[in-house]
Amino acid sequence: MADAIKVFGHKSPDTDTTCSAIIWAWYLNSSGKTAKPYMLGEPNKETSFVLQRWGVPRPELLESLAESDSVVIVDTNNPQELPENVGETNIIAIIDHHKLSGLSTKAPLEITMKPLACTATLMYDMMGAQAGTMPKEIAGLLLSCILSDTLEFRSPTTTAHDKEVGEKIAGQLGIDIPSYSKEMFAAKSDVSDYTDLGLIHLDSKQFEVAGHNLRVSSLETTTPESVLARRTGIVAAIEQLKKEEPATDDVLFFVVDILKEEATVFVYNDLTKQIIKASFGADTSGDVAVLPGVVSRKKQILPVLKM
Repeated sequence: MADAIKVFGHKSPDTDTTCSAIIWAWYLNSSGKTAKPYMLGEPNKETSFVLQRWGVPRPELLESLAESDSVVIVDTNNPQELPENVGETNIIAIIDHHKLSGLSTKAPLEITMKPLACTATLMYDMMGAQAGTMPKEIAGLLLSCILSDTLEFRSPTTTAHDKEVGEKIAGQLGIDIPSYSKEMFAAKSDVSDYTDLGLIHLDSKQFEVAGHNLRVSSLETTTPESVLARRTGIVAAIEQLKKEEPATDDVLFFVVDILKEEATVFVYNDLTKQIIKASFGADTSGDVAVLPGVVSRKKQILPVLKM
């Protein structure tokens, strides 16, 4: 498949970005084109569970891109989350649900972006009648994307349309949403074999705040105590990361409790304390700050970060 369209999402791949690449590659192939999904990193536990549950092979890692490659980018348009030379390739399309982030391309392209909670929901709409021909495993991946990105409809990013599509597909597949979501979140919450540095990179996005280049890491779990108990090691790993990534000024590490619907953020130096206090009005006198009702990095964290 040397000439296949390469379909991929962002670094630190999650369920939506990984499975959306698979879904759209299936759609392109079923529409008479040739496409292949890729990942820009190792999948997390939830994503691995979803792929195994629906019997779908894990996409290959994207090792490199050539100028002659044709690509479709899903679930991001942020150049910091993509290969450095992606703008030099033939970008056919971007399908995303995030804000515009300054990706430069060498030619016009198709861009489809909507304020939905999930890229896969957008893809469902774009497929039109062809969505009804999805094989069971592709429909299962699409449902998984929606439940993952909406935290089973708990996230404030959830729209009525995300919920409608998710419930429709679950009904067609005979899936009980609470039971299946519980399995997904249990897999996501098992981080026992990740290193402290691995936890930071597990779901991390780069973001600038008042001239400071930050990594904003978010770890969603139903067992936050298991992560909070590793605070000392994680903070040490953050210092290690800053030495290895000179362009990264600091890391904001949020532990999102899916069930209690709140986030706990580590505040371990003057910069993190200043940002969290200014952004959320939180008490930063201790080692952590608890943020009730905060579960979405996209809607509740990144937009309010300031100093």
